[in-house]
Amino acid sequence: MARLRRRLLANRAIDFLSAHIPDHSGRGEECLLLVHVRQVVGQIHYRICTGCARGVITTITIDERFLSTGLGTRALSHLRFRHPGLAWRSTLSLRPTHDLLRRKRIPPLTADTPCRHAPALSDPMLVSA
Repeated sequence: MARLRRRLLANRAIDFLSAHIPDHSGRGEECLLLVHVRQVVGQIHYRICTGCARGVITTITIDERFLSTGLGTRALSHLRFRHPGLAWRSTLSLRPTHDLLRRKRIPPLTADTPCRHAPALSDPMLVSA
């Protein structure tokens, strides 16, 4: 019963807010904040390249109490809706995020798929879990 309650809470009471995080080169990382009653309960960091029509997810963080509620799936669906027409990839390799990305059919970023417009997308400093 508690799991169902958390799932309903994740579907009703979570707002998605977008933020831009600038960096020194002018290209910044985007962040989708998952907010519950003025408290951030999750974040998805990503970069987009409109020249290549690609998006790269670099970090997914969701509070433990909202794991297994479908919130990650809903947030990735929101990203696809917000940025239509982008081919999404990911730099993540940890099991929980890997399973989520596999379910949403977001393949890992490989050496043959880097963005030539934004070399920072393949920067090892961006690979996080």
